[in-house]
Amino acid sequence: MKKKRINIVTLGCSKNLVDSEHLMAQLDPQAFEITFDENSTEADVVIINTCGFIGDAKEESIDTILSFARAREEGRIDQLFVMGCLSERYKKDLETEIPEVDQYFGVNNLSDILRAVGSRYRDELRGERHLTTPSHYAYLKISEGCNWGCGYCAIPLIRGRHVSVPMEEVLAEAEGLARKGVKELIVIAQDTTYYGLDLYGKRRLGELLRNLCALEGIRWVRLHYAYPAQFPRDVIEALRDEPKLCKYLDIPFQHISDAQLKSMRRGLDRTETYALIEALRREIPGIALRTTLLVGYPGETDADFDQLLQFVRDIRFERLGVFPYSEEEGTYSATRLRDDVPPEVKQQRVDRIMELQSEISRENNLARVGRTEEVIIDRHEGNFWIGRTQYDSPEVDTEILIADTGQTLHPGTFYPVEITAAEEYDLYGRLVK
Repeated sequence: MKKKRINIVTLGCSKNLVDSEHLMAQLDPQAFEITFDENSTEADVVIINTCGFIGDAKEESIDTILSFARAREEGRIDQLFVMGCLSERYKKDLETEIPEVDQYFGVNNLSDILRAVGSRYRDELRGERHLTTPSHYAYLKISEGCNWGCGYCAIPLIRGRHVSVPMEEVLAEAEGLARKGVKELIVIAQDTTYYGLDLYGKRRLGELLRNLCALEGIRWVRLHYAYPAQFPRDVIEALRDEPKLCKYLDIPFQHISDAQLKSMRRGLDRTETYALIEALRREIPGIALRTTLLVGYPGETDADFDQLLQFVRDIRFERLGVFPYSEEEGTYSATRLRDDVPPEVKQQRVDRIMELQSEISRENNLARVGRTEEVIIDRHEGNFWIGRTQYDSPEVDTEILIADTGQTLHPGTFYPVEITAAEEYDLYGRLVK
């Protein structure tokens, strides 16, 4: 019997990617041929897993749906389904505006999606993944939703309140990934530090991280999306003590002005923010901090922004991203505040921070020249082998380029590499014999 070809298109964040990988694993390879290509119409069925977090992401999702809707109308694909965050939030509007889609699903409708394509959910495959990342690293989602209710964020409206995955299920999934050859686990959630509170009455992220480090075959465990308010002490201790835990932390601070932090409903103030960073740097020497900042939030004054610039100068984050505020309907800021910072001012503030961060990143990278670091190889590209250190996450952080001199390196293998040169966002190195 001819296999049904299914193309699963994933947009947005790594959390969406994990959802798509769970979906793919449920599809019987004897009955389905699975691809994951954003542009291909060489399929019988296309499933688009959408993002609905901010304006640009929503626009990309809409454009992708429209592109495949045209292919559906022209007969190049037989069926088109849409799932994920955008579909969860705007299902009725999408059904009206883009009726060419056969069916829309939300974020927790895996069984329904499988039935729609002629399959069924199999409990025995719970936690199984069809990896779309390189085989040596994988994202590990430990919870769903969020309880914080930040002023600008629509995630609780889309994904609901925080729900932790039971620890035994997380560990079973991680063990399965290790058996497949995964060497690096990247722990993700809307807020990883909240993990366990709903199930166990206390936060248990530190314990979970130590258990992941104990798994055979895992070399690195990396922590993303840590919420700064009420940061758990045991997580600091795990980052300090566990050799397999990368000395790396993705922790979005968003702002430093007390007025902005209060309006954003972030749950901590300027003094607490500086104190947390000081504790992280003191107790985990050499830790690389990645943060995200938000500019142009309602009421942000020149003085607020100047404080934010000074914060970036003071802390000298190893990794940093910044976004202009975009109003999301239904959020606290959209219903209670006025979007009063002009778009051109928002962009100017983005540009000023990124110009400053570019200088800081270059200086931080130059300080690493001459050091020998353990590097995992991700791929071969052009005349270089491309790898990363423990201080760098895939896709978003600095890469180390190693000139291809004829020696074959192996993705997923670790090598000692001396850093020989640096740019703002790239390093160059050579293998140490």
